Amino acid sequence: MTERRAKIAAVIRVASGNFLEMFDFFVFGYYAKAIGDMFFPSDDPFASLMAAFMTFGAGFLMRPLGALVLGAYIDRHGRRTGLMLTLMLMALGVLTIALVPGYESWGAAAPVIVVLGRLIQGFSAGVELGGVSVYLSEIATPGHKGFYVAWQSGSQQIAVMVVALLGVALAAYLTPAQIMAWGWRIPFFVGCLIIPFIFWLRTGLEETDEFLAQQHHPAVGEIFRSVAAHWRLVLLGGLLVTMTTVSFYFITAYTPTFGATVLHLTPLSGLIVTLCVGFSNLVWLPVMGAASDRIGRRPLLLACTVLMLLTAYPALLWLVDAPSFARLLGVELWLSFLYGSYNGAMVVYLTEIMPQAVRTAGFSVAYSLAAALFGGFTPAISTYLIHITDNRAMPGIWLGFAALCGLAGTLLLGRKRPVEA
Repeated sequence: MTERRAKIAAVIRVASGNFLEMFDFFVFGYYAKAIGDMFFPSDDPFASLMAAFMTFGAGFLMRPLGALVLGAYIDRHGRRTGLMLTLMLMALGVLTIALVPGYESWGAAAPVIVVLGRLIQGFSAGVELGGVSVYLSEIATPGHKGFYVAWQSGSQQIAVMVVALLGVALAAYLTPAQIMAWGWRIPFFVGCLIIPFIFWLRTGLEETDEFLAQQHHPAVGEIFRSVAAHWRLVLLGGLLVTMTTVSFYFITAYTPTFGATVLHLTPLSGLIVTLCVGFSNLVWLPVMGAASDRIGRRPLLLACTVLMLLTAYPALLWLVDAPSFARLLGVELWLSFLYGSYNGAMVVYLTEIMPQAVRTAGFSVAYSLAAALFGGFTPAISTYLIHITDNRAMPGIWLGFAALCGLAGTLLLGRKRPVEA
Protein backbone atom coordinates (compact mmCIF):
# COMPACT_ATOMS: atom_id res chain seq x y z
CA MET A 1 0.00 0.00 0.00
CA THR A 2 2.86 2.39 0.85
CA GLU A 3 4.52 1.69 -2.49
CA ARG A 4 1.24 2.26 -4.31
CA ARG A 5 0.77 5.63 -2.62
CA ALA A 6 4.33 6.58 -3.52
CA LYS A 7 3.63 5.74 -7.17
CA ILE A 8 0.45 7.82 -7.19
CA ALA A 9 2.29 10.75 -5.60
CA ALA A 10 5.04 10.48 -8.21
CA VAL A 11 2.51 10.52 -11.04
CA ILE A 12 0.86 13.65 -9.61
CA ARG A 13 4.18 15.41 -9.07
CA VAL A 14 5.53 14.77 -12.55
CA ALA A 15 2.26 15.42 -14.38
CA SER A 16 1.64 18.74 -12.60
CA GLY A 17 4.06 20.65 -14.82
CA ASN A 18 2.44 19.14 -17.89
CA PHE A 19 -0.85 20.56 -16.56
CA LEU A 20 0.64 24.07 -16.37
CA GLU A 21 2.02 23.90 -19.89
CA MET A 22 -1.29 22.78 -21.37
CA PHE A 23 -3.28 25.18 -19.19
CA ASP A 24 -1.51 28.14 -20.74
CA PHE A 25 -1.67 26.76 -24.27
CA PHE A 26 -5.43 26.26 -23.99
CA VAL A 27 -6.08 29.68 -22.52
CA PHE A 28 -4.29 31.18 -25.51
CA GLY A 29 -6.31 29.05 -27.94
CA TYR A 30 -9.67 29.66 -26.25
CA TYR A 31 -9.25 33.43 -26.20
CA ALA A 32 -7.51 33.75 -29.57
CA LYS A 33 -10.02 36.31 -30.83
CA ALA A 34 -9.58 38.57 -27.78
CA ILE A 35 -5.79 38.21 -27.94
CA GLY A 36 -5.87 38.97 -31.67
CA ASP A 37 -7.84 42.17 -31.10
CA MET A 38 -5.58 43.19 -28.19
CA PHE A 39 -2.16 42.59 -29.76
CA PHE A 40 -2.84 42.34 -33.51
CA PRO A 41 -5.58 44.92 -34.20
CA SER A 42 -6.84 45.03 -37.77
CA ASP A 43 -9.84 46.24 -39.74
CA ASP A 44 -10.16 42.68 -41.04
CA PRO A 45 -11.35 40.30 -38.28
CA PHE A 46 -9.99 37.32 -40.27
CA ALA A 47 -6.50 38.87 -40.37
CA SER A 48 -6.55 39.58 -36.64
CA LEU A 49 -7.71 36.05 -35.78
CA MET A 50 -5.15 34.50 -38.12
CA ALA A 51 -2.36 36.57 -36.51
CA ALA A 52 -3.38 35.26 -33.08
CA PHE A 53 -3.52 31.64 -34.29
CA MET A 54 -0.17 32.01 -36.06
CA THR A 55 1.29 33.28 -32.77
CA PHE A 56 -0.26 30.24 -31.08
CA GLY A 57 1.47 28.09 -33.68
CA ALA A 58 4.76 29.96 -33.42
CA GLY A 59 5.38 28.45 -30.01
CA PHE A 60 5.40 25.03 -31.63
CA LEU A 61 8.21 26.03 -33.99
CA MET A 62 10.55 26.16 -30.99
CA ARG A 63 9.56 22.70 -29.83
CA PRO A 64 12.03 20.70 -31.96
CA LEU A 65 14.92 22.88 -30.74
CA GLY A 66 13.78 22.55 -27.13
CA ALA A 67 13.29 18.82 -27.63
CA LEU A 68 16.85 18.37 -28.85
CA VAL A 69 18.62 20.70 -26.41
CA LEU A 70 16.59 20.03 -23.27
CA GLY A 71 16.06 16.37 -24.18
CA ALA A 72 19.81 15.89 -24.35
CA TYR A 73 20.13 17.69 -21.00
CA ILE A 74 17.61 15.31 -19.38
CA ASP A 75 19.23 12.20 -20.87
CA ARG A 76 22.59 13.45 -19.59
CA HIS A 77 21.75 14.91 -16.18
CA GLY A 78 18.58 13.10 -15.14
CA ARG A 79 14.79 13.18 -15.44
CA ARG A 80 14.16 15.12 -12.24
CA THR A 81 16.68 17.92 -12.90
CA GLY A 82 15.45 18.44 -16.44
CA LEU A 83 11.78 18.56 -15.46
CA MET A 84 12.52 21.29 -12.90
CA LEU A 85 14.27 23.32 -15.61
CA THR A 86 11.36 23.02 -18.04
CA LEU A 87 8.95 24.14 -15.32
CA MET A 88 10.97 27.33 -14.75
CA LEU A 89 10.93 28.15 -18.46
CA MET A 90 7.19 27.53 -18.70
CA ALA A 91 6.56 29.83 -15.76
CA LEU A 92 8.54 32.61 -17.45
CA GLY A 93 6.42 32.27 -20.60
CA VAL A 94 3.14 32.38 -18.65
CA LEU A 95 4.18 35.52 -16.76
CA THR A 96 5.26 37.26 -19.96
CA ILE A 97 1.92 36.85 -21.72
CA ALA A 98 -0.14 37.57 -18.60
CA LEU A 99 1.52 40.89 -17.83
CA VAL A 100 2.36 42.56 -21.16
CA PRO A 101 0.09 45.54 -22.02
CA GLY A 102 -1.81 45.67 -25.31
CA TYR A 103 -0.92 47.20 -28.68
CA GLU A 104 -2.60 50.52 -27.82
CA SER A 105 -0.27 51.01 -24.84
CA TRP A 106 3.04 49.62 -26.08
CA GLY A 107 2.62 49.66 -29.84
CA ALA A 108 4.58 47.10 -31.87
CA ALA A 109 6.58 46.06 -28.79
CA ALA A 110 3.49 44.34 -27.31
CA PRO A 111 2.98 41.69 -30.02
CA VAL A 112 6.75 41.13 -30.20
CA ILE A 113 6.87 40.37 -26.47
CA VAL A 114 3.84 38.07 -26.76
CA VAL A 115 5.54 36.14 -29.56
CA LEU A 116 8.73 35.89 -27.46
CA GLY A 117 6.67 34.54 -24.56
CA ARG A 118 5.18 31.92 -26.85
CA LEU A 119 8.63 30.96 -28.14
CA ILE A 120 9.91 30.46 -24.58
CA GLN A 121 6.90 28.29 -23.80
CA GLY A 122 7.42 26.31 -26.97
CA PHE A 123 11.09 25.74 -26.18
CA SER A 124 10.25 24.28 -22.76
CA ALA A 125 7.22 22.37 -24.03
CA GLY A 126 9.43 20.67 -26.61
CA VAL A 127 10.72 18.32 -23.95
CA GLU A 128 8.03 18.51 -21.25
CA LEU A 129 5.81 15.89 -22.86
CA GLY A 130 8.76 13.62 -23.57
CA GLY A 131 10.29 14.09 -20.15
CA VAL A 132 7.03 13.33 -18.38
CA SER A 133 6.23 10.33 -20.60
CA VAL A 134 9.67 8.80 -20.15
CA TYR A 135 9.58 9.37 -16.38
CA LEU A 136 6.19 7.66 -16.10
CA SER A 137 7.28 4.75 -18.30
CA GLU A 138 10.36 4.21 -16.13
CA ILE A 139 8.48 4.19 -12.81
CA ALA A 140 5.60 2.02 -14.11
CA THR A 141 5.02 -1.39 -12.59
CA PRO A 142 5.55 -4.36 -14.96
CA GLY A 143 2.71 -4.81 -17.44
CA HIS A 144 1.15 -1.41 -16.73
CA LYS A 145 3.22 1.03 -18.76
CA GLY A 146 0.32 2.02 -20.99
CA PHE A 147 -1.84 2.91 -17.99
CA TYR A 148 0.92 4.90 -16.27
CA VAL A 149 2.05 6.86 -19.33
CA ALA A 150 -1.57 7.73 -20.20
CA TRP A 151 -1.59 10.10 -17.22
CA GLN A 152 0.83 12.38 -19.08
CA SER A 153 -2.00 13.13 -21.48
CA GLY A 154 -4.50 12.83 -18.64
CA SER A 155 -3.02 15.89 -16.95
CA GLN A 156 -3.61 17.80 -20.17
CA GLN A 157 -7.30 16.95 -20.03
CA ILE A 158 -7.55 18.28 -16.49
CA ALA A 159 -6.08 21.52 -17.84
CA VAL A 160 -8.70 21.51 -20.63
CA MET A 161 -11.50 21.18 -18.08
CA VAL A 162 -10.12 23.79 -15.68
CA VAL A 163 -9.73 26.35 -18.46
CA ALA A 164 -13.20 25.55 -19.78
CA LEU A 165 -14.69 25.97 -16.29
CA LEU A 166 -12.93 29.31 -15.94
CA GLY A 167 -14.36 30.31 -19.30
CA VAL A 168 -17.87 29.35 -18.21
CA ALA A 169 -17.42 31.37 -14.99
CA LEU A 170 -16.16 34.40 -16.92
CA ALA A 171 -19.10 34.16 -19.32
CA ALA A 172 -21.48 34.09 -16.34
CA TYR A 173 -20.07 37.12 -14.54
CA LEU A 174 -18.63 39.32 -17.30
CA THR A 175 -20.09 40.75 -20.46
CA PRO A 176 -18.58 39.77 -23.82
CA ALA A 177 -17.10 43.26 -24.09
CA GLN A 178 -15.42 42.94 -20.68
CA ILE A 179 -13.98 39.54 -21.59
CA MET A 180 -12.59 40.93 -24.84
CA ALA A 181 -11.12 43.98 -23.10
CA TRP A 182 -9.48 42.46 -20.03
CA GLY A 183 -11.33 39.36 -18.77
CA TRP A 184 -9.29 37.01 -20.97
CA ARG A 185 -6.25 37.82 -18.80
CA ILE A 186 -7.83 36.34 -15.66
CA PRO A 187 -7.07 32.69 -16.57
CA PHE A 188 -3.45 33.68 -17.27
CA PHE A 189 -3.21 35.21 -13.79
CA VAL A 190 -4.73 32.03 -12.34
CA GLY A 191 -1.94 30.16 -14.10
CA CYS A 192 0.59 32.46 -12.45
CA LEU A 193 -0.90 31.69 -9.02
CA ILE A 194 -0.63 27.94 -9.67
CA ILE A 195 3.11 28.13 -10.46
CA PRO A 196 4.45 28.15 -6.83
CA PHE A 197 2.29 25.14 -5.92
CA ILE A 198 3.56 23.13 -8.90
CA PHE A 199 7.17 24.06 -8.06
CA TRP A 200 6.56 22.72 -4.56
CA LEU A 201 5.11 19.49 -5.96
CA ARG A 202 7.99 18.87 -8.35
CA THR A 203 10.70 19.47 -5.75
CA GLY A 204 9.63 16.13 -4.26
CA LEU A 205 10.41 14.18 -7.43
CA GLU A 206 12.95 11.39 -7.14
CA GLU A 207 15.19 10.21 -9.96
CA THR A 208 14.02 7.04 -11.72
CA ASP A 209 15.74 3.76 -10.91
CA GLU A 210 16.22 3.06 -14.64
CA PHE A 211 18.22 6.25 -15.14
CA LEU A 212 20.31 5.64 -12.01
CA ALA A 213 21.01 2.09 -13.17
CA GLN A 214 22.55 3.29 -16.44
CA GLN A 215 26.30 2.71 -16.28
CA HIS A 216 26.96 5.40 -18.88
CA HIS A 217 25.14 8.72 -19.27
CA PRO A 218 26.11 9.98 -22.73
CA ALA A 219 27.44 13.48 -23.27
CA VAL A 220 25.31 15.98 -25.18
CA GLY A 221 27.32 15.48 -28.37
CA GLU A 222 26.83 11.70 -28.16
CA ILE A 223 23.09 12.17 -27.74
CA PHE A 224 22.87 14.48 -30.76
CA ARG A 225 24.76 11.93 -32.87
CA SER A 226 22.60 9.07 -31.63
CA VAL A 227 19.36 10.93 -32.41
CA ALA A 228 20.71 11.69 -35.89
CA ALA A 229 21.65 8.02 -36.33
CA HIS A 230 18.06 7.04 -35.52
CA TRP A 231 16.56 9.63 -37.91
CA ARG A 232 14.23 7.11 -39.54
CA LEU A 233 12.80 6.07 -36.18
CA VAL A 234 12.33 9.74 -35.23
CA LEU A 235 10.53 10.56 -38.49
CA LEU A 236 8.25 7.54 -38.24
CA GLY A 237 7.54 8.50 -34.64
CA GLY A 238 6.62 11.96 -35.91
CA LEU A 239 4.07 10.39 -38.27
CA LEU A 240 2.51 8.57 -35.32
CA VAL A 241 2.29 11.79 -33.33
CA THR A 242 0.66 13.76 -36.19
CA MET A 243 -2.64 11.94 -35.64
CA THR A 244 -2.52 12.73 -31.93
CA THR A 245 -1.49 16.36 -32.06
CA VAL A 246 -3.83 17.45 -34.89
CA SER A 247 -6.91 15.76 -33.41
CA PHE A 248 -6.07 16.98 -29.90
CA TYR A 249 -5.75 20.66 -30.78
CA PHE A 250 -8.83 20.50 -32.99
CA ILE A 251 -11.12 19.09 -30.28
CA THR A 252 -9.71 21.31 -27.52
CA ALA A 253 -7.97 24.59 -28.41
CA TYR A 254 -9.91 25.22 -31.63
CA THR A 255 -13.39 24.12 -30.53
CA PRO A 256 -14.55 27.34 -28.79
CA THR A 257 -13.50 29.46 -31.78
CA PHE A 258 -14.94 26.95 -34.26
CA GLY A 259 -18.25 26.89 -32.42
CA ALA A 260 -18.54 30.67 -32.10
CA THR A 261 -17.07 32.04 -35.35
CA VAL A 262 -17.79 29.19 -37.81
CA LEU A 263 -20.96 27.53 -36.51
CA HIS A 264 -22.30 30.77 -34.93
CA LEU A 265 -23.21 29.06 -31.68
CA THR A 266 -22.91 30.91 -28.39
CA PRO A 267 -19.39 31.14 -26.90
CA LEU A 268 -20.74 29.32 -23.83
CA SER A 269 -21.77 26.35 -26.00
CA GLY A 270 -18.21 25.90 -27.25
CA LEU A 271 -16.80 26.07 -23.74
CA ILE A 272 -19.28 23.51 -22.38
CA VAL A 273 -18.52 21.15 -25.26
CA THR A 274 -14.80 21.57 -24.58
CA LEU A 275 -15.38 20.78 -20.91
CA CYS A 276 -17.19 17.57 -21.89
CA VAL A 277 -14.42 16.68 -24.34
CA GLY A 278 -11.79 17.13 -21.64
CA PHE A 279 -13.70 14.77 -19.34
CA SER A 280 -14.18 12.26 -22.16
CA ASN A 281 -10.47 12.35 -22.97
CA LEU A 282 -9.62 11.87 -19.30
CA VAL A 283 -11.75 8.71 -19.23
CA TRP A 284 -10.57 7.15 -22.49
CA LEU A 285 -6.83 7.78 -22.13
CA PRO A 286 -6.10 5.58 -19.08
CA VAL A 287 -8.75 3.04 -20.07
CA MET A 288 -7.28 2.53 -23.53
CA GLY A 289 -3.72 2.83 -22.22
CA ALA A 290 -4.53 -0.11 -19.94
CA ALA A 291 -6.20 -1.91 -22.86
CA SER A 292 -3.01 -1.52 -24.89
CA ASP A 293 -1.13 -3.27 -22.08
CA ARG A 294 -3.36 -6.30 -22.68
CA ILE A 295 -4.05 -6.41 -26.43
CA GLY A 296 -0.99 -4.57 -27.72
CA ARG A 297 -0.36 -1.09 -29.10
CA ARG A 298 -0.68 -1.75 -32.85
CA PRO A 299 -4.30 -2.98 -32.95
CA LEU A 300 -5.49 0.24 -31.33
CA LEU A 301 -3.28 2.43 -33.51
CA LEU A 302 -4.50 0.77 -36.71
CA ALA A 303 -8.19 0.77 -35.76
CA CYS A 304 -8.30 4.40 -34.64
CA THR A 305 -6.45 5.81 -37.64
CA VAL A 306 -8.72 3.94 -40.07
CA LEU A 307 -11.85 5.11 -38.23
CA MET A 308 -10.65 8.71 -38.18
CA LEU A 309 -9.80 8.55 -41.88
CA LEU A 310 -13.26 7.23 -42.75
CA THR A 311 -15.43 9.35 -40.43
CA ALA A 312 -13.86 12.78 -39.74
CA TYR A 313 -15.06 14.61 -42.86
CA PRO A 314 -18.54 13.01 -42.98
CA ALA A 315 -19.03 13.84 -39.30
CA LEU A 316 -18.15 17.50 -39.84
CA LEU A 317 -20.36 17.65 -42.95
CA TRP A 318 -23.26 16.43 -40.81
CA LEU A 319 -22.41 19.03 -38.16
CA VAL A 320 -22.21 22.06 -40.46
CA ASP A 321 -25.37 21.04 -42.32
CA ALA A 322 -27.44 22.02 -39.27
CA PRO A 323 -25.18 23.38 -36.52
CA SER A 324 -26.42 22.87 -32.98
CA PHE A 325 -25.04 22.32 -29.52
CA ALA A 326 -26.14 18.67 -29.58
CA ARG A 327 -24.48 17.95 -32.93
CA LEU A 328 -21.26 19.72 -31.95
CA LEU A 329 -21.16 17.72 -28.71
CA GLY A 330 -21.81 14.44 -30.52
CA VAL A 331 -19.12 14.98 -33.14
CA GLU A 332 -16.57 16.16 -30.62
CA LEU A 333 -17.19 13.20 -28.31
CA TRP A 334 -16.70 10.81 -31.22
CA LEU A 335 -13.42 12.50 -32.14
CA SER A 336 -12.49 12.45 -28.45
CA PHE A 337 -13.01 8.68 -28.34
CA LEU A 338 -10.74 8.20 -31.36
CA TYR A 339 -8.10 10.56 -29.95
CA GLY A 340 -8.13 9.05 -26.46
CA SER A 341 -8.02 5.46 -27.74
CA TYR A 342 -5.18 6.20 -30.16
CA ASN A 343 -3.11 8.33 -27.82
CA GLY A 344 -3.50 5.89 -24.94
CA ALA A 345 -1.51 3.41 -27.02
CA MET A 346 0.69 5.76 -29.05
CA VAL A 347 2.54 7.66 -26.32
CA VAL A 348 3.73 4.60 -24.45
CA TYR A 349 4.65 2.94 -27.77
CA LEU A 350 6.83 5.92 -28.63
CA THR A 351 8.72 5.61 -25.33
CA GLU A 352 9.25 1.89 -25.98
CA ILE A 353 10.74 2.12 -29.47
CA MET A 354 13.34 4.76 -28.55
CA PRO A 355 16.82 3.63 -27.34
CA GLN A 356 17.10 4.08 -23.59
CA ALA A 357 20.20 6.30 -23.65
CA VAL A 358 18.44 8.89 -25.85
CA ARG A 359 14.86 8.06 -24.92
CA THR A 360 13.86 11.58 -23.84
CA ALA A 361 15.57 13.36 -26.73
CA GLY A 362 14.34 10.88 -29.35
CA PHE A 363 10.76 10.91 -28.08
CA SER A 364 10.72 14.70 -27.73
CA VAL A 365 12.15 15.41 -31.19
CA ALA A 366 9.62 13.06 -32.83
CA TYR A 367 6.74 14.59 -30.88
CA SER A 368 7.87 18.17 -31.36
CA LEU A 369 8.39 17.85 -35.11
CA ALA A 370 4.80 16.73 -35.54
CA ALA A 371 3.51 19.42 -33.20
CA ALA A 372 5.55 22.12 -34.95
CA LEU A 373 4.68 21.13 -38.51
CA PHE A 374 1.05 20.11 -38.06
CA GLY A 375 -0.60 20.11 -34.63
CA GLY A 376 0.20 23.60 -33.38
CA PHE A 377 -1.04 25.19 -36.59
CA THR A 378 -4.29 23.20 -36.66
CA PRO A 379 -6.43 26.21 -35.58
CA ALA A 380 -4.74 28.43 -38.19
CA ILE A 381 -4.90 25.79 -40.94
CA SER A 382 -8.54 25.01 -40.18
CA THR A 383 -9.43 28.70 -40.25
CA TYR A 384 -7.57 29.19 -43.53
CA LEU A 385 -9.10 26.13 -45.22
CA ILE A 386 -12.60 27.30 -44.35
CA HIS A 387 -11.79 30.82 -45.56
CA ILE A 388 -10.45 29.85 -49.00
CA THR A 389 -13.00 27.10 -49.76
CA ASP A 390 -16.08 28.50 -48.01
CA ASN A 391 -16.59 24.91 -46.80
CA ARG A 392 -17.02 24.79 -43.05
CA ALA A 393 -16.36 21.03 -42.97
CA MET A 394 -12.83 21.36 -44.41
CA PRO A 395 -11.11 20.74 -41.03
CA GLY A 396 -12.36 17.16 -41.50
CA ILE A 397 -9.99 16.80 -44.46
CA TRP A 398 -7.14 18.02 -42.26
CA LEU A 399 -8.08 15.44 -39.61
CA GLY A 400 -8.15 12.77 -42.32
CA PHE A 401 -4.66 13.75 -43.45
CA ALA A 402 -3.41 13.42 -39.86
CA ALA A 403 -5.00 9.99 -39.60
CA LEU A 404 -3.30 8.93 -42.83
CA CYS A 405 0.06 9.98 -41.34
CA GLY A 406 -0.61 7.94 -38.20
CA LEU A 407 -1.63 4.92 -40.26
CA ALA A 408 1.48 5.19 -42.43
CA GLY A 409 3.73 5.46 -39.37
CA THR A 410 2.15 2.41 -37.75
CA LEU A 411 2.47 0.31 -40.90
CA LEU A 412 6.05 1.40 -41.67
CA LEU A 413 7.19 0.67 -38.13
CA GLY A 414 5.76 -2.82 -38.52
CA ARG A 415 5.98 -5.05 -35.49
CA LYS A 416 9.01 -3.26 -34.08
CA ARG A 417 9.96 -4.57 -30.68
CA PRO A 418 10.61 -2.23 -27.73
CA VAL A 419 14.22 -1.10 -27.45
CA GLU A 420 15.81 -1.31 -24.04
CA ALA A 421 19.36 -0.24 -24.79
